[in-house]
Amino acid sequence: MKVLVIGNGGREHALAWKLLDSPKIQTVFVAPGNGGTALDNRLHNVPLTDFNELADFVQKEKIVLTVVGPEAPLAGGVVDVFRARGLRVFGPTKAAAQLESSKAFAKEFMKRHKIPTAAYETFSDAKLAHAYVDKHGAPIVIKADGLAAGKGVVVATTLELAHEAIDWMLLDDKLGVAHNAGGARVVIEHFLEGEEASFIVLCDGKHVVSLATSQDHKRLQDNDQGPNTGGMGAYSPAPVVTPNVHAKVMHEIVMPTIQGMAKDGIPFTGFLYAGLMIDSNGDPRTVEFNCRMGDPETQPIMMRLKSDLFDVLMHATDGTLDQVDLKWDRRVALGVVMAAAGYPLNPRKGDVIKGLPAASADAMVFHAGTTLKDNDVVTSGGRVLCVTALGDSVKLAQQRAYEVLQGVNFDGAQYRQDIGHRAIKR
Repeated sequence: MKVLVIGNGGREHALAWKLLDSPKIQTVFVAPGNGGTALDNRLHNVPLTDFNELADFVQKEKIVLTVVGPEAPLAGGVVDVFRARGLRVFGPTKAAAQLESSKAFAKEFMKRHKIPTAAYETFSDAKLAHAYVDKHGAPIVIKADGLAAGKGVVVATTLELAHEAIDWMLLDDKLGVAHNAGGARVVIEHFLEGEEASFIVLCDGKHVVSLATSQDHKRLQDNDQGPNTGGMGAYSPAPVVTPNVHAKVMHEIVMPTIQGMAKDGIPFTGFLYAGLMIDSNGDPRTVEFNCRMGDPETQPIMMRLKSDLFDVLMHATDGTLDQVDLKWDRRVALGVVMAAAGYPLNPRKGDVIKGLPAASADAMVFHAGTTLKDNDVVTSGGRVLCVTALGDSVKLAQQRAYEVLQGVNFDGAQYRQDIGHRAIKR
């Protein structure tokens, strides 16, 4: 059988790589793909992004399943286009994807359905936003309402940073936000104390299966310093999500969200990602929703998944996820992102990448911002690679990932040296 993965990042490389494990799959296409998917002769890049052209391709090639990786095509309605043609596609509709594409929609939804989250206000007027920040003080969180490739959130530790973030999002558009109808808006939230975790589930509109837990590292530099990014590394499982916390998340956040979306007439199908803040009492609150798998969390999660991903996604698109029981590698997987010079605001492109290793049983380098140029793999985006490894503990997985990373180089490469530090300190 043939499968299509839509997207060109590290998440899509990991999903395509895992789908190849299925004995039922003959070919995996990736549209448009990247340098890493181009290098793997079992994967086939397709230079298409237009939704109707992709649907034409799926019909022509008799592709049985399409998996949508990134948020932009989901927010743009690719699932609606495919479903209108009777094509099997895994992902949320444009209406359901508003949980991610509009922070204001998500916050109003959570308030309406009593899902625990931070107190907030929404502003389109910069003057009123500045006044709100002055009234409440710092730390405070400023979020762009639209999609911003993981860079639309500023955790402002000072009033100066908060005011700068408001101007960036409402006046200067420095973050390249895809504004929703009505123009630029910001959601300003009270700061939540605690430890973050990523909780990702598969949904078929009614049933839910949780994936292995993970933790992302958002800040650019060691010790969680520097600006927020799309993610500089991740590991799975996340020790902060104890069995008790897991049960609370399912009962207080995930199931009320799926039931609330169905009640609102917008059933949610696809990957639902709840970004959590877990306080010292083990109580989780929702920081954000994403309507797709996280990147870089997907890479370690796929390294640990032992079940046939194709079978699982077929159940998800049949509405029979209640028949699925996922199996996981007991080891820890940890991924370190190598980012381009100038990331996150002005990533440099065109640097040649050297020393890429072959995949091994316990390590894999997933590509994100790469492309093939005259037989060289060169940087073409902000986050370039995710060097991912398995180990019997967080420490061992960390050592293995950094050991592999040492052999890979390109000019101006940036990476953190402490991915997994919270779990190691426990």
